[in-house]
Amino acid sequence: MSADGVSRRDFLAAAAALPAAATLPGPGTRSGPDLRPSTPLRQATCRWPYAGLSLPDLCQVARGAGLTGIDLLHPDEWPVVRDLGLSVVTGNSTRRRTFLTDGLCDPAMQATVLGELEAAIPLAAAAGVPQVIALTGNRRGRSDAQGIEASAAALRRIAPLAEERGVTVVVEMLNSLVDHPDHFADRTAIGVAIVEAVGSPRVRLLYDVYHMQVMEGNVIATLRRHLPLIAHVHTAGVPGRHELDGRQELHYPAIAAALAAAGYGGWVAHEFVPTRDALPGLREAVAAFQAA
Repeated sequence: MSADGVSRRDFLAAAAALPAAATLPGPGTRSGPDLRPSTPLRQATCRWPYAGLSLPDLCQVARGAGLTGIDLLHPDEWPVVRDLGLSVVTGNSTRRRTFLTDGLCDPAMQATVLGELEAAIPLAAAAGVPQVIALTGNRRGRSDAQGIEASAAALRRIAPLAEERGVTVVVEMLNSLVDHPDHFADRTAIGVAIVEAVGSPRVRLLYDVYHMQVMEGNVIATLRRHLPLIAHVHTAGVPGRHELDGRQELHYPAIAAALAAAGYGGWVAHEFVPTRDALPGLREAVAAFQAA
């Protein structure tokens, strides 16, 4: 049983009923570029790598590349994107400068983090934004068990509001090796343990392929195992966090094919830092996922 009395079986069944939940094909299941999803994978780009573009200009570029959404937006940005015909994929709950480092695993920060989520979730529900992001913050000497329990305890408090409003809180894992030293949730196993301890289908994972390739690799097998707990996917090239092109080590068409074959219903949001004009790189990313 999870800490709030919800069994793992019940939680997985509820999570599997949500649109993003699916099971990736097993080792004996045929997969590849000849398998087409029943509906195309929904693709977006994250806002922050394009700080040099105005939001309306980014929307224009995104539409030109074949994307249908913008990810990681503040509430005041949501109407801009909607008015330009794109979907708002994930809402930010705060502009706090310490959002990445001070988070759920620190009991001293939980009142702040929960207050941000309590304000953001109703706004997202009213605007039709399907999910908001949450982070654990830095470890600062905590053991895995301490950080998991602290993070889960906080999320158990926000889960009823998320369930009531129909908004999913997505907990992202970040790498601690290159970009975010000391980040607590730096492995899939930690994120899974947190979400399972919460036991709510409205508290799930944001699986960032870039971050988890840096930390542990084994991307497709990990997605296959844990997809019922994953509501959202981010991409970027490894190493460097740049375009999804031939300079990086991941074969994104294979990852896309695995998601497509599973009938994955969540969004794929590209979060790479561009090294050239935005449009060609985003078109490459879209093509990698359309090949599935």
